[in-house]
Amino acid sequence: MKKQSFSVEIGGRELKIETGQLAQQTNASCTVQYGNTVVLATACMSKNIREGVDFFPLLVDFDEKLYAAGKIKGSRFIKREGRPADEAILAARLIDRSIRPLFNEEIRNDVQTVLTVLSFDAENDPDIVGLNAVSCALALSDIPWGGPVAAVRVGRIKSSAEAGGKYEWVLNPTYSAREKSDLDLVIAGTKDEIMMLEAGAQEVPEKVMEEALEFGIKHLRKTLKLIEEAVKKAGKKKVTLEHKITPEEQETINKIQAKIGKRVEEKLKEIFKIKSRKEFHNKVDELKEEINEILKQDNEITKEERSKGIKMADELLDKYARDLVLEKNVRVDGRQLDEIRPLSAEVGILPRIHGSGLFQRGETQVLSVVTLGGPSEEQILDTMEKEGKKRYIHHYNFPGFSVGEVTPMRGPNRREIGHGALAEKALLPVLPKKEDFPYTIRVVSEVLSSNGSSSQASVCSSSLALMDAGVPIKKAVAGIAIGLITDLNNKENYRILTDIQGIEDHSGDMDFKVAGTQDGITAVQMDIKLNGIKLDIISKALAEAKKARLKILEVMSRAIAEPRHELSPYAPRIYTLHIDPEKIRDVIGAGGKIINEIIDKTGVTIEIEQDGTVFITSASSEGADKAIEWIKNLTKEVKAGEIYQGKVTRLMDFGAFVEILPNQEGLVHISEMAPFRVDKVGDVVKVGDLVPVKVKEIDEQGRINLTFMGTGFDFSKIKRPHNNHNNNHRIRPQSRTGFNSMDKFRKPARKQWPGR
Repeated sequence: MKKQSFSVEIGGRELKIETGQLAQQTNASCTVQYGNTVVLATACMSKNIREGVDFFPLLVDFDEKLYAAGKIKGSRFIKREGRPADEAILAARLIDRSIRPLFNEEIRNDVQTVLTVLSFDAENDPDIVGLNAVSCALALSDIPWGGPVAAVRVGRIKSSAEAGGKYEWVLNPTYSAREKSDLDLVIAGTKDEIMMLEAGAQEVPEKVMEEALEFGIKHLRKTLKLIEEAVKKAGKKKVTLEHKITPEEQETINKIQAKIGKRVEEKLKEIFKIKSRKEFHNKVDELKEEINEILKQDNEITKEERSKGIKMADELLDKYARDLVLEKNVRVDGRQLDEIRPLSAEVGILPRIHGSGLFQRGETQVLSVVTLGGPSEEQILDTMEKEGKKRYIHHYNFPGFSVGEVTPMRGPNRREIGHGALAEKALLPVLPKKEDFPYTIRVVSEVLSSNGSSSQASVCSSSLALMDAGVPIKKAVAGIAIGLITDLNNKENYRILTDIQGIEDHSGDMDFKVAGTQDGITAVQMDIKLNGIKLDIISKALAEAKKARLKILEVMSRAIAEPRHELSPYAPRIYTLHIDPEKIRDVIGAGGKIINEIIDKTGVTIEIEQDGTVFITSASSEGADKAIEWIKNLTKEVKAGEIYQGKVTRLMDFGAFVEILPNQEGLVHISEMAPFRVDKVGDVVKVGDLVPVKVKEIDEQGRINLTFMGTGFDFSKIKRPHNNHNNNHRIRPQSRTGFNSMDKFRKPARKQWPGR
């Protein structure tokens, strides 16, 4: 196949598509380059139908390669890439939500798209590049798909005061630009409609979010036009996979409907009066079993046809739920369209842990637990995209028992990782800065019961838990899920639903999660089942989400209105002090000898940053005080006139060396030992004696000269020389030998004392 290239300028950089060169045995492939980030997208479809599945088997894999960023895996023993990093899983989920709605759900052939990051420039995020690449590959292929879609990232950065201090929209901001932005919004869509949204924000108002959407939609059309150009010149003809119903099959369907239709309709009216999720699904299961028994009585209906009859019950269930909303403005559980299920919030329900919050909305119940640790417990990041440390960690668990099911515990799946990341994104904007609260914070959200939007319930419970733990968050954060029911024959006829539950999520057309404070949005995630929705629907959904969020925040404030002023007695305490960066080596010591001694003898954890900030983490205030004093003494600058209780470390002919601070010695010259002449240093002190000394001077070479304190030293014990007539005579300092013990630690260039 001939290599072909297509390019356009987007956001001040070239977006380049190439096809026909790499991975030629796929249904289609292409590379997309933006800046120096390059992603290879491949699309493959199996030739045979996968038997025994009642869903469209789509698989999206995002494969980050460390070589793309010029890295080798840090482990000494394993150098091959292992399981995908969380960032790769989140990128795969983002892409999946963008392309899935444009597939025919009746397809049963396996479809897989693989995104391989070949080059990463540390400026342009490969998630946007990958989404555009997979859209292009699917559009180029013969796989039936209703695309293409395109994606852009939108940021908002405030200009400098000299430039007027106004906010400016930024298209596809780089990593460094995103750090300055108060909004990080990803939009995927077609020319006029939106397919997927994901955003993190610093409490931006709903109006700002709408403006960002308008800006993004306008600019993604350029990318769409480029993909369409590539498809026009290099695309394949789509295959047809739709199954046409034969007259015989239609006759069987009519026969089944005649046998069970009326019975199902009667039962559904009773089922939809039930508000308990468990009882609801039990009744549905009973209905399916009843349908199976009815159809079994007809020998002309095969087992396969009975399965279709049972599936028909699910279809009628969805249709009934949809019609109820559109025709009567009533929901399956009898609520009004904007009505939230009963809410409750509690804090401090567990002993010994550092903070806990329990939030319940209807049958959805989430318990969040906060654990605080020192800076040394930060998560180390070493992925293709990120290096460094992560201070706030949010984990989300969704066990099978939360929906009354039996499932094996096999570690977090993609959904759990995604929901945890969304809650993390929602809470990050309100966390205190590290310099104000240097703790590592881990929050675990345990879904104990679920019937709709447990991810947003985990935002609420986590906000409660953080305040209960005494983490000084700026404001409480709450989240809600907004749904959509649309007339499939007329998209202009729709209803927006607040606080959707399970059946409404299953039978509805949108799951729009919005989290934020009373002042603005902190996180958004939207996915749909339609072929796109208009901006006006999103605007209305944002308005409904705000109304609901304020109601939830009011309930949460009754449980706890602000963060506790004291940490849990079981949480470690972190003490911060600053030392001269030049003295860090004095605290650490050769091979870490000194710092390890401090840790061993005080039971604390010590973290020292390059700017001289020292974090001491300890469960014992006594141990912390001891460690702080130790470090202060190690790094203290001795000044003339200061008084110390020192320890004699060495005796010389010309005087005694006294350690006044850890690793800091001074010399008491023999002439400074008494108000009279001393013949021998050993007559005055011995090694190990504790003596009061005063700093007489610090000479130009940094050597400390000391003198004994007359008010604190018992001179009567000193053996006087025989020539008493010289007792009150002070001799001039004689020549001295030896060296200052700090020479080997602090200033290698320091000169020794001159020899005798």
